[in-house]
Amino acid sequence: MSHRLEDVIALFDGLFLPACNTRLVRGGDEPLYLPADAETPWHRVIFARGFYASALHEISHWCIAGARRRKLEDYGYWYLPDGRDADQQRDFEAVEVAPQALESLFAAACGHRFQVSVDNLGEVEVDREGFAERVAARAARYEREGLPARAEAFRTALAVFYGQGRERGEGAPLEAALVAGRACLERREAPAAEPA
Repeated sequence: MSHRLEDVIALFDGLFLPACNTRLVRGGDEPLYLPADAETPWHRVIFARGFYASALHEISHWCIAGARRRKLEDYGYWYLPDGRDADQQRDFEAVEVAPQALESLFAAACGHRFQVSVDNLGEVEVDREGFAERVAARAARYEREGLPARAEAFRTALAVFYGQGRERGEGAPLEAALVAGRACLERREAPAAEPA
C-alpha cells in the first residue's frame, strides 16, 4: 500500500480548509503550528521533513488543541529539544500520550506502521515500553469513549481512502473519503465539548 504525502495533505486540506481554515504543510527540520496572519490567510499545521509519520503526529496535536490554543503559535506551548532531564522527560511524555494515541489510530486507519517516540537522545534513561503501554491504553480509551470530532472525521477519511476494513484493502476515491469525513465532522462537531 502506497502512503503518499500528497494524499494525506489532500485529505486534511479537503476536510479542514473549508471547515477550519487550516492546511497541512510540508516543512523543514522542525514541526510547527502557525495561526493565520496578515501574510497567510489560513492556519498551518507544518510537519517535519516530508515524513508521513510526522504529518500524522502533527495532525494529532491539532485535533486535540482547542479553539483558544489554535490561535497561538505552536498552540502556546514551548518545546524542549533532546537532552531533557528526567523531570522534563516525564512532563514531555505526559503531554505526548494523547497525541501519540491519536497518531496510532490514524496510522491503523491507513495501514501505516506506528512507533511511539520518546524524542530524547540525551543521557536520561527512558522507559520506551512503559510509554508505549500508556499510549496504547490511551488509544483504547479513545476507542471506548470516542475521539475528538476533528480526529474522528480525519480517521474516517483515512480509513475510507485507504480501504481499511474492506476486502483486499481497496480504498475509495479521494472525494468519497472526504464526503465520509465531512459527514462524520457534521455529526460529531460540538463546540461546547471542545477543550480550550
